[in-house]
Amino acid sequence: MHTNLWLGVGSSLLLGGCAGAEKADNAALPQKPNVIFIVADDLGYGDLSCYGTSAVATPHVDSLAAGGIRFTDAHAVAATSTPSRYSLFTGMYSWRRSDTGIADGDAGMIIRPEQTTVADMFKSAGYTTGAIGKWHLGLGDTAGSQDWNGEVTPGPQDIGFDYSFLMAATADRVPCVWIENRRVANYDASAPIYVSYKQPFEGEPLGKDHPELLTKLKPSPNHGHNQAIVNGISRIGYMKGGGDALWQDENIADTITAKAVDYIAAHKDTTFFLYVGTNDVHVPRYPNPRFVGKSGMGYRGDAILQFDWTVGRIVDTLKELGLLENTLIVLTSDNGPVLDDGYQDQAVELLGDHRPWGGMRGGKYSNFEAGTRVPFIVSWASHVEPAVSAALVSHIDLFASLAALVGQTPVEGAAPDSRNQLPALLGQDATGRDYIMEAGHSLSISDGRWKYIMPHNGTPFLKLPAIETGNSPEPQLYDLSTDLGEQHNLASEHPEKVDELKALLEAETAKGFKLKR
Repeated sequence: MHTNLWLGVGSSLLLGGCAGAEKADNAALPQKPNVIFIVADDLGYGDLSCYGTSAVATPHVDSLAAGGIRFTDAHAVAATSTPSRYSLFTGMYSWRRSDTGIADGDAGMIIRPEQTTVADMFKSAGYTTGAIGKWHLGLGDTAGSQDWNGEVTPGPQDIGFDYSFLMAATADRVPCVWIENRRVANYDASAPIYVSYKQPFEGEPLGKDHPELLTKLKPSPNHGHNQAIVNGISRIGYMKGGGDALWQDENIADTITAKAVDYIAAHKDTTFFLYVGTNDVHVPRYPNPRFVGKSGMGYRGDAILQFDWTVGRIVDTLKELGLLENTLIVLTSDNGPVLDDGYQDQAVELLGDHRPWGGMRGGKYSNFEAGTRVPFIVSWASHVEPAVSAALVSHIDLFASLAALVGQTPVEGAAPDSRNQLPALLGQDATGRDYIMEAGHSLSISDGRWKYIMPHNGTPFLKLPAIETGNSPEPQLYDLSTDLGEQHNLASEHPEKVDELKALLEAETAKGFKLKR
């Protein structure tokens, strides 16, 4: 990790940039808050009852939203997990690099130790730091070089996290073991671990050849989730060994939640930053039996209930320990929703009237609005007044905004694309950013009303999963104020607006543009 990359600017900037932050009586500013990021995986804008769905109830998230600020125009930087999380942690647009696409389970760590992360920033402010749950940003130095039976390094400890308990990638990719700090948790020496994304291991059955061994979930046809079999589910990639260290899919949420609760309890006397990345809604969806059948929408709906339970357990723990009043919670999703993303879990067949994309077009992988417009809730019981905000906000700005909150200012080169939007996050600015940028197969830019999608010759429609990509060889312009579903391309009718947004986009990409999807 880094030291002295952030310069403290004094407690007078604890609420820097916020109108009315300094009281007339010069009362002492409050203690720096604990900060928790709860980042759901593939949770759509329309998947929560506080965002309008009546198909599934999410009372714990709803309660958090009712006591905080629920944003209606908040965006991830990218429409898939790895680039989205890269941008959130580094304050740098993922599309400035060509190696931030969806990472394999044996990818080298994409955030390099010489980079400054949001965890580094919090450590410089005196925080203890933890990362629990889904990672999907690579581990080790280079692809395939990890020693899964020894120390896996570099890792989160090298980019600012004091403690980590993570899945290397996602639940649908091997290795299917937890990595605690630099080693496999509950390591079983009798079953050494081998991982490959190039060729299978002799004698290890594959899902495509042995469907009779797929006792929990079967892969969708022609989708690729048909390789190594772990716990009755076939995955992407090849794996051998693991033994007692292998996770059970129905216990993933319980494990993440327990580790998060334990971390909070263990650090109740410190000031901490905790990242909690949940896996529930991401495939393979295989919720705990406590939730199975409870949503009426199959495993995907049940997984949303499971996510809501996790949020409830975290909030209840903060209450029990007397920490909730001074803990700032950011709840969001890494990208938009997807239904059939590789497994036969009846997400499409049991959807009913539910619309995970919230009336917008596209979804995960897409340039259209449902790809990156995500749930975004900010709760800080002692400082944030309940509200619904239409401010234009982006994950990219969490870094600089929270740096301002805790009295840190970046040195040159750190968080290059992040801007201080703390007033918007705390409900004191109803406007937010001038514009946001998003990456799917190409780039788009939006000023909150008008959205321009850069021309791209890629396929306009993915068959598996069934999602419109937003790709078109022609420029696209949509008026989101009247056409949130992006049905009417107005580029030919408003060429001046196309030129304006295109110029903004080109000014940003001139600083470095290496998108590769």
